[in-house]
Amino acid sequence: MSSPAPLISSESLIAEVIDNGEISGQQLLVICLCMFLNMLDGFDITAMAIVGHAVSGELSLPPDLLGWIFSCALAGMMAGAMFLAPLADVIGRRSLIIISIALVAASILLTALATSFFEFLSLRFVSGLGAGAMLATQAALAAEYSPERVRSLSVAIVVAGYPAGALLTSVVAAWVMPEYGWRGMFWFGGGVTLTMGFVAWLLIPESLKFLIERRPPGALERVNRILSKLDRAPVESMPRIAPGAAKSQRGAIESMWQLLGKQHRILTLTLWLTFFLCFAALYFLMSWIPLLMQASGYSEADGRQSFFLFNLGGVIGIFIMGILSLRLKLTNVVFTLLVGASIGMAVFAAVPGRISLLLPIIFVIGLLQQGGFTGLYSVAAKAYPTELRSTGIGWAIGLGRFGAVVGPAAAGYLIDAGFDMSTNFYVFAIPMAIGGLIAYRLNIR
Repeated sequence: MSSPAPLISSESLIAEVIDNGEISGQQLLVICLCMFLNMLDGFDITAMAIVGHAVSGELSLPPDLLGWIFSCALAGMMAGAMFLAPLADVIGRRSLIIISIALVAASILLTALATSFFEFLSLRFVSGLGAGAMLATQAALAAEYSPERVRSLSVAIVVAGYPAGALLTSVVAAWVMPEYGWRGMFWFGGGVTLTMGFVAWLLIPESLKFLIERRPPGALERVNRILSKLDRAPVESMPRIAPGAAKSQRGAIESMWQLLGKQHRILTLTLWLTFFLCFAALYFLMSWIPLLMQASGYSEADGRQSFFLFNLGGVIGIFIMGILSLRLKLTNVVFTLLVGASIGMAVFAAVPGRISLLLPIIFVIGLLQQGGFTGLYSVAAKAYPTELRSTGIGWAIGLGRFGAVVGPAAAGYLIDAGFDMSTNFYVFAIPMAIGGLIAYRLNIR
């Protein structure tokens, strides 16, 4: 057996274990688990886009009220990312992920029993609350188990789970809805999420950085268990905390205020604005593509296929972004993809209304838009230090998600006022282009 390692600084230990050498199986397991859990979030949250037509028919909901149901889940994600995700910097990444999974599973299962507009609003908000906290926390955990050289790619892989789950929504709907209706979609999503909560409880470790810098009770034993799984020698005592990390004992509220301190203020405000604009455009599409296609005279199957291709493009685009970020400046890649997406939305609005043209264009929009948008998660993960990472990512995603609330709701009012699909695409291409231009100024490698 290897002899215990000598006392070293926390930075040296983490660099040796995480950043140097080959990526271990444990590190790959963490990244893959986080990606799969994000797939469940993507399925659970975007299922409403697929079942929206059936729900609106059963509950006699006009487009503006349906838009509020879409937005309520996203408002919950905003609150979860802002107010629950920072708790991961206090109670740990693992604990908050498991709590969030339980919250999502319970609310999704209850949604299958909903019979009124207000029940839908409240349950979709709770689902979003758990999903928002989980998405931000998993991005932080994946970043902290990834070597610096592939950190952007690792975060991209994890975040790719969300559109991958949305993509599966279309596939599962074609199998479940003819037999079990829209309620069957929520029974399926809630049951799988509950099962994965147990898997996460068994397999997801705590962040090594969190344990070393926060030092909760039993930290040394937990650190050595993780080191064993990473095929590293144990330590006899906790490493000394590196300069700068010692102040990580601040509470969640103080961490939030640190984001607007002199050191991080400009970065934080710029990130918030960029996330807001991109969320508004992205979730307009994530919520309304199937219904807009049907309202334009295409079949329900065409609407599902459009949604499938948009998210398939998103998954591919996210991996392309991750690979490009290994060689090119991260914010340059984000800028190029987001501005390209805005151009794609304008082209979609301008071409003749033939499904053979619209489907490949919506695929390209998904590739560019979701690839560029996901790069913002990597930007946030790289921009903040360990003690602020979950809080920084959570608040960037959280305040940005106010755009995700505004986007679908605004589109609902535009549709109710008689604006067609092309007009909506022109309108939402504008914030996407502005978001890309602002991202360029963040100047993160």
